[in-house]
Amino acid sequence: MKVNKTGNDTSEFSWSQNSGVVVYCASSAQIDPTYFEAARRLGQLCAEQGIAVINGAGKQGLMGALNDSTLAHGGTTLGIIPQFMVDAGWCHENLTETIFTDTIHERKSLMAEISDAAIALPGGIGTLEELSEIITWKQLGLYNKPIIIININGYYDLLLGFFDKMISEQFMSSAYYQMWKVVSSPEEAIESLKNFPVWNPSFTKYHKKEL
Repeated sequence: MKVNKTGNDTSEFSWSQNSGVVVYCASSAQIDPTYFEAARRLGQLCAEQGIAVINGAGKQGLMGALNDSTLAHGGTTLGIIPQFMVDAGWCHENLTETIFTDTIHERKSLMAEISDAAIALPGGIGTLEELSEIITWKQLGLYNKPIIIININGYYDLLLGFFDKMISEQFMSSAYYQMWKVVSSPEEAIESLKNFPVWNPSFTKYHKKEL
């Protein structure tokens, strides 16, 4: 599978056949069906738009539903998973392509490196960690691509309120609101990808960075 990787020196994103989006989401199966419906719908939309779905190669929870739906609608899935998770039996066996890594750190770095955008569906502590990290990398100028938070059922309201608190107490600049966009549905997420400005923080001292 070929994933179109947008360079760091562009001002716009060009969504072409084989563009790829990394999706952070829950692996838990014990959650409300509404979240599963959103994951399946996102997989369908990505498949229809020719956007490859990149994730942690899981077969359960929202990740499994997302992968199954993408494949069922003729889309492309790329899973990246550390070997210890494969050994634990967590790996989806029917993805378009699966990349195995030695560590979870390598997994996250590679997912960011080859993606053209990041989308967060509802998830647990792992999803929260991944979302926080990709926002931090964007703040530092290491990731200049769209970050979309799909706030199904107000799931992320408390987290977004915490971001507001950080900014109101001046732990973060109000300019950082531009780093991500909050939407309420998979349809809005896909639409938001088309007109998302590249993040170019003015404080960035060095033009060349590595994840």
